[in-house]
Amino acid sequence: MAINRIFVLAKNVFQEVVRDRILYIIGFYALIIAIAFRLLPEFAATTENKIFLDFGMAAMNAIGLIVTIFIGTGLVNKEIEKRTILVLIAKPVSRSEIIVGKYLGLSAVLAVLVATMTAIYLLFLQFGNISHSTTSILIAAIFLFLQLSLITSVAITFGVFTASLLATVLTFAVYLIGNITHDLVQLGRLSGNPGMERLTQGLFLILPDLSRLNLKNDAVYGLQALPDTIALITSAGYGLLYSAMLLAIAIFIFSQREF
Repeated sequence: MAINRIFVLAKNVFQEVVRDRILYIIGFYALIIAIAFRLLPEFAATTENKIFLDFGMAAMNAIGLIVTIFIGTGLVNKEIEKRTILVLIAKPVSRSEIIVGKYLGLSAVLAVLVATMTAIYLLFLQFGNISHSTTSILIAAIFLFLQLSLITSVAITFGVFTASLLATVLTFAVYLIGNITHDLVQLGRLSGNPGMERLTQGLFLILPDLSRLNLKNDAVYGLQALPDTIALITSAGYGLLYSAMLLAIAIFIFSQREF
């Protein structure tokens, strides 16, 4: 793979997403945060600070997930459905470069999106004199980006061999199940059914453990003011390795397709 061609593809994806005004969603985030900042004291007179902390992180997660799934599943799939992929693969660019370039392009968009929303969030916390751990919030934002990047690789993988709607549903399902894999394993054990237990253990082994990349509660409730560096590095490495594995699968499937 040639780095310069991957960079050009990633840049094109970034510019295309920006032209679609997807980054206008940052303004929407600022608006709902402002509304919550104004209304929460009227509904939760004593716990509004904790609720605002939780709401800000949850809204950031939800917006990032929506962008990731709906844009990610269409990065390759729309090219296939519109047959514009024929023009792309006719150029001196390999199919692996197409997959990696599109992944990096959307990841760059997500980095800008998460960074800007985090800055807005911290500004409101500072303006409202709400007690918080800036370090924990920044770490949670970084891991949110890693989680969204992993979901991007899931979306691209499904997008190379399924229709857009099915790819969207499957990616969302992976996100939901990936956040509760530990609970599923416990449920399988409690069920007393060997078949159910094997199924839940299989899902735990196959699907990404997204809870390792979810540090929202640590940021909101201050559970990790002094993070365990080794644990953070291990979790980050897990997310990056899983993303790379999914991209390798997507490249293999895409390379086998005939157009």
